[in-house]
Amino acid sequence: MNDKGAKKRVGVVGARGHVGVELLSLVCGHPQLDLAFIGSRALAGKSLTEVLPPDTAVGEVASALRFESIDAEQAAARSADAVVLALPNELSAPFVEALGLAQPASVIVDLSADHRFDDDWAYGLVELGRERLAGARRISNPGCYATAAQLALAPLADLLTGPPSIFGVSGYSGAGTTPSPRNDPEVLRDNLLPYALTGHVHEREIGHHFGKRVHFMPHVASFFRGISLTIDCGLSTAIGTDALFDRFGERYAAEPLVRVQREAPLVREAVGCHHATIGGFSCDGARAVVVATLDNLLKGAASQALQNLNLALGLPELLGLPLLGTPGLGVAL
Repeated sequence: MNDKGAKKRVGVVGARGHVGVELLSLVCGHPQLDLAFIGSRALAGKSLTEVLPPDTAVGEVASALRFESIDAEQAAARSADAVVLALPNELSAPFVEALGLAQPASVIVDLSADHRFDDDWAYGLVELGRERLAGARRISNPGCYATAAQLALAPLADLLTGPPSIFGVSGYSGAGTTPSPRNDPEVLRDNLLPYALTGHVHEREIGHHFGKRVHFMPHVASFFRGISLTIDCGLSTAIGTDALFDRFGERYAAEPLVRVQREAPLVREAVGCHHATIGGFSCDGARAVVVATLDNLLKGAASQALQNLNLALGLPELLGLPLLGTPGLGVAL
């Protein structure tokens, strides 16, 4: 482990995917983090600078790194203050076990769904559970849909009368890099592809952490990144649009990575941003509809992982996430 005041060392396992590349870019730009190692079988032998976008600022330490095909024991043998697992679902267990034995004090942030239902792990939706994350050693990073949905539902939790209906649309980067119909531009051309319309893992994740059942219907569209959720809620009492807007504004007034606006946010405005946006407030008696957007690769994954790393390592929560503007209604990053 590093001495107090020294830069913290972070290893990333499974860095080949879209989220892995975004996370590596953020770590490279972080003033208090250094990359310790980067693991990817598919990219083994390539230098970091060959994989990251050409305009990424890569420091002297990181520029010398190459991707390695690294197993759990090899990862555990490296010296790191934190390890981020950017692996597909159901592949994290050997790494968690090996790291726990060799480096029990190190932080593990798991980007997969493997530990999102494990109460021994801190659930990393910062704005709704910051107190559990400061100094945490095991953090499960929330799913992108689950992040947007819970942020959009939290201010209404005390008014809901039944399961909200959540219509979700994601860019095809959310389907990962393994070829499938859900990330095939030809299949998606001029198209909207519904899938897993009941029982989606994010439906269960939202219900588990929100504490209320939801109905979630995901779709993939032909754009690359970003998600949009339209959420229809039955309420115990009629509420006007102004009161609904004020309720959300008050809840998130001090949260720089959650923005509230009157008009419905657009997916293209979320791309490349570290925040979620909630708006499009509409009421019809005891029925309310809200819209939420975020970049699935950033606030839905890599930016949130960096928030969690900062909190776990005792660093300022937003360090490494350059912001424009200030918290408040209608202010964009």
